[in-house]
Amino acid sequence: MKIDTDNIETYNYDLPLERIAEYPLAIRDQSNLLVYKNEKIVDDLFTSITDHLPSNSLLVFNNTRVVQARFLFQTSTGAAVEIFSLEPNEGGPAESMSAKGPVVWKCFVGNAKRWKQPVLERNVMLPSGDALIFHAKQLDKKDDYYIIEFSWNLTHITFSEIFSLLGDLPLPPYMKRKTEENDKLRYQTIYAKHEGSVAAPTAGLHFTEQVFESLKSKGIECREVTLHVGAGTFKPVKTDSLKDHSMHSEYITVSKEIIECLCADDNNKFIVPVGTTSMRTLESLYWLGCKLTNDLSEGSDVLPELQQWDAYSLNPLPLKDSMENLLAFISKRNANVFSARTSLLIKPGYEFKVCKALITNFHQPKSTLLCLVASFIGVDPMKKIYDSALANNYRFLSYGDSSLLFGKMTVK
Repeated sequence: MKIDTDNIETYNYDLPLERIAEYPLAIRDQSNLLVYKNEKIVDDLFTSITDHLPSNSLLVFNNTRVVQARFLFQTSTGAAVEIFSLEPNEGGPAESMSAKGPVVWKCFVGNAKRWKQPVLERNVMLPSGDALIFHAKQLDKKDDYYIIEFSWNLTHITFSEIFSLLGDLPLPPYMKRKTEENDKLRYQTIYAKHEGSVAAPTAGLHFTEQVFESLKSKGIECREVTLHVGAGTFKPVKTDSLKDHSMHSEYITVSKEIIECLCADDNNKFIVPVGTTSMRTLESLYWLGCKLTNDLSEGSDVLPELQQWDAYSLNPLPLKDSMENLLAFISKRNANVFSARTSLLIKPGYEFKVCKALITNFHQPKSTLLCLVASFIGVDPMKKIYDSALANNYRFLSYGDSSLLFGKMTVK
């Protein structure tokens, strides 16, 4: 019987609540590792992942950093209002994070019906003795989010510092517990750099300095990209068919060096993204190179964007040609990085252009992340892997165990 790969039920499975990891392990790299290669499953520990990677591997990490994106306010009548800051209303997070004046963000608002007054206010006495007054003003309401302006009185404080001083770390909703102090450390990768995510790129949570040393000793190269993970990563697919699902958009930044590496004539690297966000970044990068010269004229300041279905209609180019288009785009703007937005939805039928294997955790049923995994290794292998992980007591979701999956086209 032919599998309907657009039917969301294809990506459903029974996940008992007790299999969802509410807390991380004491040591990051002691998580379980399921390796799938050449139709075989091997169980190991993450600390041994180097043993399963080819020596010519290039691992690509997402170096985004989770911000303490939840702000709690109290209305004049005593009602609690929670504002979950998703992303800047315009542009990327870097400029907004360094701002010392008003910023405008897209936000979820909890208990919004109780927000009657024009401006919400929080007053905090800082250790320095300064009195910080922080305001939230509702500018607009969209279908599923609000436009909020944040402002504060101390002009020597950046918005990044506001997050650190007043915000709470947003754990995934399926954990069903409050953030604890240890989460501020453990819900970040050890290589996190650029602030802007509201969820961690959790495949990277298993990496330790010892694992990086083992990769280095085998000659395995490590590079970084940035995709700021939005709350849309937890957005459930509410439609029966993936064709009707509206994929969320996320902001990516890739250095010129990464693009040059992918463009090199002698590039024989076995590219392994660490996490679905890194995979989505690399594959989006390829298709942006394919469409860029057609969409944007020289000198345009419009942020390039890959739409949800672009990859299924664009004419493919050799990887080198796509990367050369990106390098030309960067050169014309005297830039060292390429920034864009992507709404790419990877579903079965997608042809992977960059990635050969994938390091990833175990994902929620009926999610676009699980759909991505099925696209990479096949629907039946995905089901086999998840059945095996459940039977062997693997821990699931953000604080859960890991897997190393070799793609359908991987050579032995």
